[in-house]
Formats: sequence, C-alpha cells, structure tokens
Amino acid sequence: MADKDDIDFTYSLTDRVFRLSLGELADFSGAKYDGDFSMSLEDAQRRKHEYVAEQIGIGPGRRVLDLGCGWGPLLNFIRTRGGEGVGVTLSWAQEAACRRHGLDVHLQDARQVDRDTFGPFDAVASLGAFEHFCSPDEYEAGRQEEIYRGIFARVAGLLPPGGRFYLQTMVFGRNMIPLEQVDVHAPRDSDAWYLALLGRQFPGSWLPADMNQVVRCAQPGLRLVSSSNGRLDYIQTITEWGKRTGARSFRKSLLKLRLVPRWLTSPDFRLAFTSGVSANKVCFERELLDHHRLVFEKTG
Repeated sequence: MADKDDIDFTYSLTDRVFRLSLGELADFSGAKYDGDFSMSLEDAQRRKHEYVAEQIGIGPGRRVLDLGCGWGPLLNFIRTRGGEGVGVTLSWAQEAACRRHGLDVHLQDARQVDRDTFGPFDAVASLGAFEHFCSPDEYEAGRQEEIYRGIFARVAGLLPPGGRFYLQTMVFGRNMIPLEQVDVHAPRDSDAWYLALLGRQFPGSWLPADMNQVVRCAQPGLRLVSSSNGRLDYIQTITEWGKRTGARSFRKSLLKLRLVPRWLTSPDFRLAFTSGVSANKVCFERELLDHHRLVFEKTG
C-alpha cells in the first residue's frame, strides 16, 4: 500500500492549494456527468453523491464508513442527509481539514479497519482510495489479489447481510502497456512516459488490472449488483480541476512559493508537480486507464 509518506507527498504537501482551488471540502474523485458535460463540476459531484446515497442507502440514522475519505465531501453529504459518517485517511492534512469542519475522521490505514476499530456499519463507501491499496512492490511480489481479498473480507465483516459497499476506482485500461516499458526516460509524449509520470504523481500506488479482478477478489463475501463506467466523466472532471487549480490567486502563489525548497531538493517533486501535464487525464484519453463505479452487496 502507498504509505503515509507517499500519501502526504500527493495530498498533504499541496493541501491548501487544493482547498483554495476546489473548496474547503474539496472533492478529489471523479464526478458523475452521465454524458451531460454542460453540467457544472459542483452539480456533477452532487449527482455522484446522490447516486452513492441511492445505491447504498444514506439517510437518517444510517451509519456509513468512508475508506480514504479525502477532504470529507461524502462525509459532509452523509451529515446533510441525517446519517452518521466515519472516515479514515493517511493524510494528516486531510484529517485536520475534516476535523475543522466537525467531521469524524481518523488517521488510519483503511486496509486495517475492522469491526473492532469503529464498530459495525450499515454501509461502506470508498471513492478513489482503492487505487492506493496495493504498491508496485506488492504487485511485483504477487500479493495484489491477496491484499484485495483481505480488504473485501474486512468490509464484509463490517456490514449486515444485504449491506452494501460502493467502490469507485481507476483500473488499468485496454491499452495498458507491459510494466517493463514504463520509463520516465522514455520519449516525453509516449505512453511509457505518461505512465511513469503518473507513478511519480501517485507514488507507492498500483492499480487493479481491470474490473474483473476487483469483482473476483470481492467474492464470496460480496457480490456485484451494479456497475457503470466513469472514464469520460473522469476526463471532464480533471479538465474542470485544471481550470480551478490553474486560476491565478495571490494566496495560491504564496503557498506555491513555500514549496520552492522542496522543488529545489526533490527531482520527483519537480517532475510530479511542474511537468505541465495531467498524466491521469492523458492516460484516460489513451485508454491506458479506465474507471468504474461498482456496487457490492454482502451475501448470506
């Protein structure tokens, strides 16, 4: 799994820039446009939350766990619906931001949450965190499916019979190239270079091979009840993020200046944050990556 330092590199260092660009409860996972790309980013994110609520049952008295909760947008939505939300993250900055807004968030490895940690839940959700649950080293050691099966077993242990788990995750796409070709020294516009850049922007993280691998690892404790593809929605989401993070702001400029020492001392930081391109957007466009919204139900 991406460890705390990896997560801090991706999310904590630029925490305030994200919040200034996307709002205090920054929603850093793919929105749901359903083909209507005239919709605002905010409306598409709201549509996603409403979809999650419909699929797993979010409402008064319902207790919901958010694995990898980010800056707490889903937890806030759960609160507005009268439910009780509990979230976990490995980013100290995200935890602090969530707690400032009165959200029940803990600095905790999502892979280790079980019934003894916070008790049982009526439903569980994870939007974008699954991508960080297996590291490249763990993949190369042949442990990926073992890790996924362990996560799904823990989630099933949190739920009552018929309880639901909403999982939104990237996977590798149909045009994914062999791992040994991925190289940061490859030609700049090549698939190999963009995938290497993605690895620098999200260190310590390795994606599922495809949706089938995820569904297979969920069995027998959880069965798939619905799925939808979000690749095009994610491309539009990243486009809208780019407009907001790229918008000039005196406060953001000051925050970026504070990162200059890191820029000077870390080649990985320079490549990840000042390459001038969105690696994940290009990878989605080239179908090196894909994206799925999966709804599981506990069997038995």
